[in-house]
Amino acid sequence: MKFQPLPIGVDNFENIIKNGYYYVDKTLMIKELLDKKGEVTLFTRPRRFGKTLNMSMLQDFFEDTGNREKNIKRKMLFENLKIMKAGKAYIERMCQYSVISLSLKSAKQPDFETAYYCITEEIAREFKRHREILGQITLEEDKRRYLNIMNQKASRAELATALRFLSDCLYLTNEKKIIILLDEYDVPLENAYYNNFYNEMIGVIRSLFESALKTNPYLEFAVITGCLRISKESIFTGLNNLEVISIVDELFGEYFGFTQEELNQILQNYELSSKKELMQKWYDGYRLGGQDVYNPWSVINYVKALVENINALPRPYWSNTSSNSIVRDLIKRADMSAKAEIEALLRGETIEKPIYEEITYDSIYDSTDNLWNFLFYTGYLKQTSQRLEGRNLLVSLAIPNEEVAYIYENTITSWFKEELQLLNLTPIYDTLLRGNASGFQEGLQGLLQKTISYMDNKEAFYHGFLLGVLGNLKEYLVQSNRESGNGRFDILVRSLNVSRPPVIIELKLSKTFKGMETACDFALEQIQKMKYDEWLPEEGYVGAWHYGIAFFKKQCYVKALYKEFE
Repeated sequence: MKFQPLPIGVDNFENIIKNGYYYVDKTLMIKELLDKKGEVTLFTRPRRFGKTLNMSMLQDFFEDTGNREKNIKRKMLFENLKIMKAGKAYIERMCQYSVISLSLKSAKQPDFETAYYCITEEIAREFKRHREILGQITLEEDKRRYLNIMNQKASRAELATALRFLSDCLYLTNEKKIIILLDEYDVPLENAYYNNFYNEMIGVIRSLFESALKTNPYLEFAVITGCLRISKESIFTGLNNLEVISIVDELFGEYFGFTQEELNQILQNYELSSKKELMQKWYDGYRLGGQDVYNPWSVINYVKALVENINALPRPYWSNTSSNSIVRDLIKRADMSAKAEIEALLRGETIEKPIYEEITYDSIYDSTDNLWNFLFYTGYLKQTSQRLEGRNLLVSLAIPNEEVAYIYENTITSWFKEELQLLNLTPIYDTLLRGNASGFQEGLQGLLQKTISYMDNKEAFYHGFLLGVLGNLKEYLVQSNRESGNGRFDILVRSLNVSRPPVIIELKLSKTFKGMETACDFALEQIQKMKYDEWLPEEGYVGAWHYGIAFFKKQCYVKALYKEFE
């Protein structure tokens, strides 16, 4: 059976409809925007949750192209979509406005000059899109300025108010009110912060926004999207007509991400209803604007993979859309309290944090609470409940799903490996290879305190932890879970120099602190009983160290015995 193509990476509404891509109908967002009558609305949502596609949809619905035939074709894009059944009052607003649409995604550049150039290029592109009005501009000075901006020859001062200037030109030539769409407005700011030209970029963005959105008599309404509000940076200074719709508000939730009903329909259309529970486990769990939703980017990617191979396993598609650097920064900066909170989250528990809606990029690292806030607003945590304590909003936070849990786990693993590279582990290795159980226990205990457990009370975590520690052991082979004797040993450390005794390690979990010693004894008995070392004499070894290591939370107990081969 042939299925509709899935729009992976396609965020242009017209392209999706014209080319027959599968489209999850979000057009009732138009009705809600018109009903709410907000003059300037800022939507803060995580990356890859459909913001750009919705902005494209708004442009195609409202914009008068200046050509009757083109307008008819625009209207045809919405045939059979929900907005066409919303009533005459909404349909009459189609193709009735001049639209200024600007995306700031391209400003993610390594230095200010390049980022600023990309912004001016985007502005020039929008001026070119409206260049048919040039012939109607009567003032030569305005015409000269328009050409300068369009050809990227304008001064910094001219560019500072470019959007307001374009707004004026459009209205004065066709007398249609202006709709302004600004997509991913905070990308330049986040990028500028991490690349150390933050203050310069704030001035550029502030000038663009203030002139276009503040006291603009020709503005019908404006929609802005981003991850954070960042109003403390004075980008929206004096903008009394701004309404912020963040993920903690109870509005517009169903228009970003896929609802359960929409997910069910997708699975039915692609004959994948049997994958519903797997989808829920991996990609559900977000609560945006009072609505439970799935990550749309990951759902579409996984559905495509399943169409090609019904046995395809779920993958962390969303983790590839950003650097995940903020998760890494939290882990690097975590004190004992923060580490305990990360471990609680990875166990599926919740933590409670105060929420600051006006967090700024330059304040992210002022406190651990700010880091938690940034993770919340960017989709790495979800809210499960909220309450007021005095005047403070407190939100219970959890990891949304398996996909995001993978990001945490993978980041923790990478961070810990890098930490180990910086440590001198030679003394720990020496104690292991010489059978010094108490010395090895002391060294291992210290490393356990540094790491973050993401599989609490599961042997796999401790197994991976110990393999990570032994990964820098030079001139030795470190093998894991290999068949030997009557079973599989946990870890074997051996040198090709047979005069050096190999080390066989068996790991155990203890349910109590006091039970660790007994667990070590069971581990040593298992090595002997299962004959994990029976093949070593044939290789030329004359003896081997047997290690039993027991773990209880972040405590360990180590016992070692030397066995001489006959």
